Amino acid sequence: MHEIITGNFAPFRWTLWPPRSVRIVNWNIDRGLQLRRIIDFLAGTNADILILQEIDLNARRTHRLNIAEEIARKLQMDYVFGREFQELVQGSNASPAYHGQATLSKWPISNPRLIRFSRQSHFWQPRWFLPRIEPFQERLGGRIALVSEINVAGSKLVTYNVHLESRGSDELRLSQVEEVLSDATRQDPQCPLVIAGDFNLDASKDSAAMAFRTAGFQDAVAARGTPTTPSRGLFESGRRIDWAFVRGPIGAVSGQVHNRITASDHYPISVTLPIS
Repeated sequence: MHEIITGNFAPFRWTLWPPRSVRIVNWNIDRGLQLRRIIDFLAGTNADILILQEIDLNARRTHRLNIAEEIARKLQMDYVFGREFQELVQGSNASPAYHGQATLSKWPISNPRLIRFSRQSHFWQPRWFLPRIEPFQERLGGRIALVSEINVAGSKLVTYNVHLESRGSDELRLSQVEEVLSDATRQDPQCPLVIAGDFNLDASKDSAAMAFRTAGFQDAVAARGTPTTPSRGLFESGRRIDWAFVRGPIGAVSGQVHNRITASDHYPISVTLPIS
């Protein structure tokens, strides 16, 4: 399978002038296990762009569906899917299963590419002494950022769809952040940029916050202390690990954590970006 696959389901749009704002939803959808509820929520947001993590393709646990394509078809959006891992437990040699990130848009998407991080945890690699069963989640591949250019009525907006490592240290995750920010320095400073995804760390603290500020990005969801994952029992409170950062000619940002949505083990976040 190619590392990137695409699909086009957005109808052609006549536009006389660009929109005043763009609405974006970022969400780790937990493989798409609750697909109907996920689609129902996303349909109600009327988003222009969806930045989604943990997307299955041809996996047993999600009925062999292409989850990104199912969402894109129902919502009439174009999509790109970036392959993060081959899920060895979820497929077979004859019918492999994959897992990754997808960016969907009502506007045309072009030039998708992957940043496959140079530093990985290798936690997921298969080992001869482990049985090939679900709890071990043996995989081939590594964490990525999916980069896409979106043509919003003649104006370019670039999205970085990020899923940082869940296993390993914050130092490892910060090195992956730095690869994304280094790539972003090569973009036109007058082009709006969005870096969003599941960071698996609190990006409002310490070195991560400093790295984004230094690179000229602002937090688009100013909801300090609001977790983006639910609590798990008495001893594990929710965490703020899902983020959206923006840079460029963008006005005041309006962001929200939708913490009543229980279709995943993460809450969706939405951002409305007034485009200058």
